[in-house]
Amino acid sequence: MTKIDIISGFLGAGKTTLIKKLLDESFKGEKIVLIENEFGEIGIDGGFLKDAGVEITEMNSGCICCSLVGDFGAALKQVLADYSPARIVIEPSGVGKLSDVIAAVERVQAEAPDLHLNSFVTVVDAAKARVYMKNFGEFFNDQVEHACAIILSRTQKIDQKKLDGAVSLLREKNPRAAILTTPWDQLTGNQILTAMEGGRDLARELMEEIEHEHHDHEHHHHHEHDGHDHSHCDHEHGHCEHEHHHGHDHEHHHDHVDACDTCCGHDHHHDHDADEIFTSWGRETPRKYSREELQEALSALAMTEDYGYVLRAKGMVPCEDGTAWLHFDLTPEEFEIREGSADYTGRLCVIGSDLKEAELEKLFLLVQ
Repeated sequence: MTKIDIISGFLGAGKTTLIKKLLDESFKGEKIVLIENEFGEIGIDGGFLKDAGVEITEMNSGCICCSLVGDFGAALKQVLADYSPARIVIEPSGVGKLSDVIAAVERVQAEAPDLHLNSFVTVVDAAKARVYMKNFGEFFNDQVEHACAIILSRTQKIDQKKLDGAVSLLREKNPRAAILTTPWDQLTGNQILTAMEGGRDLARELMEEIEHEHHDHEHHHHHEHDGHDHSHCDHEHGHCEHEHHHGHDHEHHHDHVDACDTCCGHDHHHDHDADEIFTSWGRETPRKYSREELQEALSALAMTEDYGYVLRAKGMVPCEDGTAWLHFDLTPEEFEIREGSADYTGRLCVIGSDLKEAELEKLFLLVQ
């Protein structure tokens, strides 16, 4: 029997960090395959897990639905045939719908009875739950609603009132899931895994709901590019124009979903795929950066709207002084730069909506 654990989470929530903890503390000795479904032009995350001794299948596809029906199912079957692992950990795209991922696994499971859907969880950044629920509810809420456990990250960085508020919001969307609020460094991997697996009855219940939902929508949502009419709301090419007025407090501004509902004339909460809302900008570059240059670029990216609505940025670049490589992670209003291992070339990836690619090229000093 092969267990499948799906670890979903919105962009920047901490999925990769959680997977590393489970690999180090809970899955040792098991034959494991990690499947990533990465949204974006460049699969950044694959490099971070190379040293974990895990086979990685990266599928870089803009449309999450297409990759789930096509590439994803084929990759899952191939993994089972080639490796016969004890466990498969699936890390879906941050802008993927958990319900779609579960349904895709179920389709493969129908042909592979030894496959067991063990857990499907969502990692949520406790500090950003409210703003993501408000601005990107179609994707964020789906992940929350269909999880058998919700694992909060960065709870040590917020006060009790904000933590209570986040839990209350999540509980409204999913009254049954276990919600982990303890900082991860105070928990063992086995404690987290026990909570993940504790919702097995809920898992069966949710799977039945998802199966029913997908059956109802099957004949008018085929998960194919030519099955969508992208012309009515093309964010990338500016056909759906509306203003974004959010400063540092994104919670009170940039109600992206509501604005688009108005100008597109259809229900944003059911029919869109990730590639209709989110775009990605990625570059490979040999350019070396000083710490000051990188700090300045990321500060502008995190704190201003000059480059579109940026949800997530990450990458690794060589340091100008030749002593190290600089790895970075960015979410709205905050970023981290750390020293890390070298890669075959520098890589940059930004994900968001209404991205201004020419300005991003200038920001990262790729053009004069």
